[in-house]
Amino acid sequence: MNLPVELKYTKDHEWVKIEGNTATIGITDFAQGELGDIVFVDVDSVDDELSSGDVFGSVEAVKTVSDLFLPLKGTVSAFNTDLEDQPELLNTDPYGKGWIIKLEIAEDADQSELLSAEEYQASLG
Repeated sequence: MNLPVELKYTKDHEWVKIEGNTATIGITDFAQGELGDIVFVDVDSVDDELSSGDVFGSVEAVKTVSDLFLPLKGTVSAFNTDLEDQPELLNTDPYGKGWIIKLEIAEDADQSELLSAEEYQASLG
């Protein structure tokens, strides 16, 4: 399983790349493997201000639909529109071209719940 050490992770199987006050968010290699072939990504929360733990979208695989949970408080600023025509990017390149949203992080966002790659790996058992 691929877990880039420079990223942060959540117990909900999302990864977070923080650059300044912007976070890029996607699902982990583990999550895409568990979901199987992803056929649709739905994000209708662009420009919405959301709290940590709020649902910001969903991922549909052949056999299931899974909600996506926001790891940090902030405003969803962008959706990766490449996923509209190529949802399989979540399977083939989850940490690169398969990013899902960009978030403008709120000043009072609590980052203490984010996990290191090692902590995330340990949480998987």
